[in-house]
Order: sequence, then structure tokens, then C-alpha cells
Amino acid sequence: MVHLGIIGTNWITHQFVQGALETSRYTLTAVYSRRLETAQEFASKYEGNIACETELATFFATPLLDTVYIASPNSLHFSQAKAAILAGKHVIVEKPAFSNPQEMAEIIELAKKQDVFFFEAARNIHEKSFQTVAEFLPSPEHIIGANFTYMKYSSRYDQVLAGEEPNIFSPRFSGGSLSDLGVYAIYAALGWFGVPNEVHHFARKIATGVDGIGIAILRYDTFDVTIQHGKIGNAELPSEIYFDNGTLALNGINAIEKAELHNRETGTQVLDVVAKENPMIEEALDFAEIIENPTDATNIERYETWVELARDVNNVLYQLRKQADIKFDADQE
Repeated sequence: MVHLGIIGTNWITHQFVQGALETSRYTLTAVYSRRLETAQEFASKYEGNIACETELATFFATPLLDTVYIASPNSLHFSQAKAAILAGKHVIVEKPAFSNPQEMAEIIELAKKQDVFFFEAARNIHEKSFQTVAEFLPSPEHIIGANFTYMKYSSRYDQVLAGEEPNIFSPRFSGGSLSDLGVYAIYAALGWFGVPNEVHHFARKIATGVDGIGIAILRYDTFDVTIQHGKIGNAELPSEIYFDNGTLALNGINAIEKAELHNRETGTQVLDVVAKENPMIEEALDFAEIIENPTDATNIERYETWVELARDVNNVLYQLRKQADIKFDADQE
């Protein structure tokens, strides 16, 4: 049983906790918030004797606590993950895990040194539907391109228009469209096709200094992946992968509920993909399997693959952000 503590009490934390509990491999052990009332309100939604703390040291000292899920503002992930690891806890860090490659490298090395696990909660790559597509893809010479789209209007952009700077759109908190939504498409591209040879990014900044919308191009040996991301408008487009004999259409890139191959010669083939009602169940299962069976050879290989993918995605995100001249306060340059 994984004894879970959480940092961050927003809707996504509830979704992860609910998914984790549904697997029957977790128990919610502790909740951290700067305000005791907030922690207690969160804990009241769940059964059990759940510790509610306003000091991280006391939170980490909660009896039985072994794993911490972090879903605070992006810029806080690094310091909180570092503190958790030094306290001997496994960490599950909501995407994007860290602001830049320096932070990512330090956490990966520290987790290895402390003999604990670091997971980036990039849920789409853990879904069975993602693996179904991966197994269906032909060899690279038969792929001629791809377009991935994830654009969803954020109600907090209304605050930007009113002259405010909410966390999700703030360079102080490592926000922006690429970090929040584009990361899913980057994970999909690197998870399916590997690290690109070069990357390009054309982003539009908003008043706060981060990207509100953008187009990224990832160049591979024989094809390109175009990624459209945005938080200041909505897109209803599918995501597509183009083969030399047809097109694989996906209803989304953050969660795949429908996939169809439109072959010029044989017609339409529907892939067998089924999405969970809670999209975080499958990642929670994967993380629990590693934590509870840490010496299994297959688990070690899977874990190392995820860590290197997280490192590669972080590096690509950083390269794209630099090209758009978007600077976070967390950057050391």
C-alpha cells in the first residue's frame, strides 16, 4: 500500500487522489496547505485519519507517509520535490515537473542518491490508448508527418485582460500555454517518435510575458511534427499522424478516446481504444507498481525509460521557450 501525501489542493489534486484510491493501492495519509482550513476542507472529502499540516517538516514526518504528490504552482515544484526527497519520500510531480533542465537534472540525481523514485505525472503516456497507438505506428520511413493540437481557453485569462497576473500565466510561477498544455503534445511526440533533431517555436506573448498561444515544429529525419497549443482560445481540431498510405486521426492528444485510421485503399479502421472515466487512474497504477515492487527488472527498465523521457521533454520545452524569448524567474541564465 502506498501512503500518499499531497501538496496542492486544487481540482487536479482531487482527480489524482480519487484515481489513486480507485486503484485500491493507495491510502491518503496527509495533506499540506499553507492554511489549515484549506487542508481540512480537502481531507474532509475522504475517509480515514488524514493528517492536515501547514509546515512541510511536520508534513514529511507524518507516520507511514512514503510518497508525495506535488501539484502546487509550477515554480514551487523544485524546492518542494527536493525537500520531499531529502526527507526520504518518493515524489510524483504534476507536469511540467520543473522549470528548466538544471532543476530536472538535480532532482533526478538527488532521487537516485536518496534511493527514492521521481515521477513526472504526464498522464497521457501511461494510458493504455497511448500504448495502443504506439504499437500501431509503422516504422519511421512510412510516417510523413503529424499535427497535434491542444488549445483550451482558460477562464483565468480574463484576469490577465483585467490587468492581473494569475499563476498559470505568470513567469514568476513558470506558467504559459506551452508549459500547461503544450507539454502533453511534446510528451506524445517524444514518446512515439523519440527526440527530434531540431525544434522551432513561434509563440505569441500575452501582457504578462508568457505565451498565450503558439506553434512548435519538431524536425525528425524524414518528417515533421507540428504542435499547436493555446490557452487564450479553443480549438476543435483532431490530432493526426500521416502515413504514406493514410491518416491516423485522434480525437485528442492529452487523452485519446477515439482513434481511426483512414486508409486510401482499405477504408476506415477503428482502433480499440478505451479511456478511463478518471484519466489519472492508469498513471497512478503505474507509479504504485514501481513503488511497491522496486527491484523487479521490468519495473526498473520502465522507470528509467520514464525518467529519461521526462528529461528529454523538459529539455525540448526549454529549447522552445528560449526560441520564443520567454524567461522564467526560475531560470539561472
